[in-house]
Amino acid sequence: MAGFAGRHRLAIVFGGRSTEHAISCVSARGVLAAVDREKYEVIPVGIAPDGRWLVLPDDPAVLAGVGQELPQVRPEAGRGVVLPPDPNGASLVAVEAAPGGVPAVAGALGDLDVDVVFPVLHGPYGEDGTIQGLLEMAGLPYVGSGVFASAAAMDKQHMKTLLAAAGLPVGPYAVLRAGETLSEAEKRRLGLPVFVKPARGGSSIGISRVDAWADLDTAIKTARESDPKVLVEAAILGREIECGVLDALGGGPPETSLPAEIVVDSAAGFYDFAAKYSSDATRLDVPADLPAGIADRVRAAAGAAFQALDCAGLARVDVFLTAAGEVVLNEVNTMPGFTPSSLFPRMWAASGLDYPALVERLIQLALRRGSGLR
Repeated sequence: MAGFAGRHRLAIVFGGRSTEHAISCVSARGVLAAVDREKYEVIPVGIAPDGRWLVLPDDPAVLAGVGQELPQVRPEAGRGVVLPPDPNGASLVAVEAAPGGVPAVAGALGDLDVDVVFPVLHGPYGEDGTIQGLLEMAGLPYVGSGVFASAAAMDKQHMKTLLAAAGLPVGPYAVLRAGETLSEAEKRRLGLPVFVKPARGGSSIGISRVDAWADLDTAIKTARESDPKVLVEAAILGREIECGVLDALGGGPPETSLPAEIVVDSAAGFYDFAAKYSSDATRLDVPADLPAGIADRVRAAAGAAFQALDCAGLARVDVFLTAAGEVVLNEVNTMPGFTPSSLFPRMWAASGLDYPALVERLIQLALRRGSGLR
């Protein structure tokens, strides 16, 4: 189907129930501003922190934070909708409060038929395969990886397992489920310092650097505020390098961007939430100052990781580059930060694909791929 005046109807979905709600809103603001309205009729759909879906005005200013506050989708800001998992009618459906506060279907809105979805969601309940499954059930094309790759990349344990199975290098780590802590043998194996993080989180929320074992339990408790499953990773001494990956429009192997480097001078001793979003102590070198041969190895590793997880559309692959020139894979992000100043768009801009062109390419990739098995 096509929307008004032959334009495709594009739903941009953002916010969500994860701790990265605000970051998703900031990313969506950039996408909203970049979409070509001559090609697409845009339907902004914000998911409030409590999980309610709302159609909001097509205006990036709606997602501007107030003062020092980060933006948030507020339940009173739009009209409630749901997306039925029905491939026979790809329409958002309005809901209204019934007696007792239970949402009731009020009827399909013909002007809210959807052709393609850009889920600008970070973290659980969005980037982890959940919304991808709903969109597959609804028969809607969408930007980014499918159910399996989204879920596998979000869970750092399974991501590392799959990367290692593909013969790609990952650092030493341990997995702690609810109630577990590190054994003495694991402490000796990992050494100090270690990084303790939620297994299924992002934006460095809940991550701690531990330089003394006496601080381990506090770090685990902090991580478990976001996720009952926790990873403890051995520190990899080296440079933090990132690389963007995109599916090729014409098929074939994925394309990779020029790598970038994160240089952090943070009191936390690593690239934590403050260093990412509210500090002047971080320098982002785009592109990274790397010899051509090393940059090629980083790009090859990023493309291989993308394929090992069966990713689609886009991903940002984070690696460590050791003093010996070894490339060690750290994380694969299937929906990286997407503001114009975020590293993923900046790496592609340095590689010749500016922000509006990047947004357009991702939408076109989604439309060409369609939904269902492929």
